[in-house]
Amino acid sequence: MIIGRKRELEQLKSDYESDEARLVAVYGRRRIGKTFLVRQAFDNSFFFTYSGAFGVSNKEQLRLFHDSLLRQGLKEETVPESWFDAFGQLRDLIEKSRQKRKVIFIDEMPWMDAPRSRFVPALEWFWNGWASGRNDILMIICGSASSWIIRKIFKNRGGLHNRVNTRIHLHPFSLAETEEFVNHHRLGLTRSQILEGYMVMGGVPFYWSKLKASKSLAQNINDLFINDDGELRYEFNELYASIFNNPERYISVIETLATKKKGLTRDEISKGAKIDDNGHLTTILQDLVECGFIRKYCHTDKKVRDAIYQLVDCYTLFYFQFVKMAAAMDEDYWIKIQQTPTFHTWCGLAFERVCLLHTCQIKAALGISGIIANVFSWHVRKTDEHTGVQIDLVIDRSDNVINICEMKYAPNGYTLTTQEGKKISERIRVFSLYAPKRKAVQLVMITSDGIVGRRPIQPVRELTASDLFS
Repeated sequence: MIIGRKRELEQLKSDYESDEARLVAVYGRRRIGKTFLVRQAFDNSFFFTYSGAFGVSNKEQLRLFHDSLLRQGLKEETVPESWFDAFGQLRDLIEKSRQKRKVIFIDEMPWMDAPRSRFVPALEWFWNGWASGRNDILMIICGSASSWIIRKIFKNRGGLHNRVNTRIHLHPFSLAETEEFVNHHRLGLTRSQILEGYMVMGGVPFYWSKLKASKSLAQNINDLFINDDGELRYEFNELYASIFNNPERYISVIETLATKKKGLTRDEISKGAKIDDNGHLTTILQDLVECGFIRKYCHTDKKVRDAIYQLVDCYTLFYFQFVKMAAAMDEDYWIKIQQTPTFHTWCGLAFERVCLLHTCQIKAALGISGIIANVFSWHVRKTDEHTGVQIDLVIDRSDNVINICEMKYAPNGYTLTTQEGKKISERIRVFSLYAPKRKAVQLVMITSDGIVGRRPIQPVRELTASDLFS
């Protein structure tokens, strides 16, 4: 059974039922369920399927592709010497078939594009020069290296220019979809536990599939990510290596962003990661945004050059806070750290990230889904007139209201103290100095489990983590 992905399944069905050739690209980060989606959509029934092999030579890739052709009906015994020959053999296989609709699924296509292999020109020749003119072919290309698909396929200026009929960017599960997954697999987790697990793993289905119902959430996380022999102990390097060529610079940018909760400008990233502020840095930042590891936002009163880049991937943040340091830790480190200040501080930051990933659900809970809004974080440095202020979630609405969202993680209920109330009031005051005078500034409190006790300030709305599950 496939959880969620209803829109994507409907789109694939529509592409299959079309009476013309269709080229479909399915992309998204590693472990997100791209291959599972396509296989489920077609019940593993393909005319031809091949999955690119990672790290092999072009000659070996061609041999493996040829072996797949042979297993799936090709009679030609000669191993192709080029990708033009290989796609020519695929064409021959298609021409001899009487099957009404031929679904061709090529998984991990970016791994097939070895240096100087001329893979992309051969693909252009196959699709633009022949396959696109037929009415019986549905070709699905897939890969974790989203940056490759975007640059080589979507932004192609040759034979594939504007040839992709459908783009399916597969995103991580939302909290609601994660809860559905957890219940389907009978993991027996409460919403509070699902939230904590999401703060560690995000909505990556593969990670959640590794949890065992016989263990607590803390035991599962410890065994999978922290222990030296954990199945996902070395996931970080594998994750970035599988998505990006030369991942070292991407990781350098990620490491730099991991040091600043509020995010950094392009200039600050360039200095911190020691990467020249040129087109190469632009490519790295664009790739990381497209893959969902970071987000880019700009205040309404700032220039695009002053945009902030912020690390929002839950697993990556968890890795830098805990996993990277785990080599010298106790084997039960995650279980023992649960009541420490370090853990509680991380929970607060991680909960904010989860909220940032669920701004659509927050807008729905506020009843403003139909209102155009610019969502961003905001900060200003200290001046003679006011203190420095950081606001992690601002919803600037077209109906002349700005929601200032304060996000607090407190599993036993959040106590809004007089001191904290003064800090929040000061943030709102400072923000109001810079906000358009025609707009009302309203406070929204988003807590994990509600506010308890007396309130020194009264927010316009109070939301809880349950609202994020909608």
